[in-house]
Amino acid sequence: KPGALAKIATCLGEAGVSIDQMRQYGHADDNATVLIVTHKATRADIDHATGRFAATGVLVGTPVALRIEEV
Repeated sequence: KPGALAKIATCLGEAGVSIDQMRQYGHADDNATVLIVTHKATRADIDHATGRFAATGVLVGTPVALRIEEV
């Protein structure tokens, strides 16, 4: 839906999480998988943002957060 990604981005921004990259994968129906890479953020801020995603009404599944570490 138009505006769905903006709702998710708003949740991230309000939690103090900055987006580095976003990628929406192709889809055949009304649902699309979206990958969001953020700038450095605390786990608490990520959890706060993802906890607010459900209230947007645009999610179909459960969001997954994976930490990326520099080695």
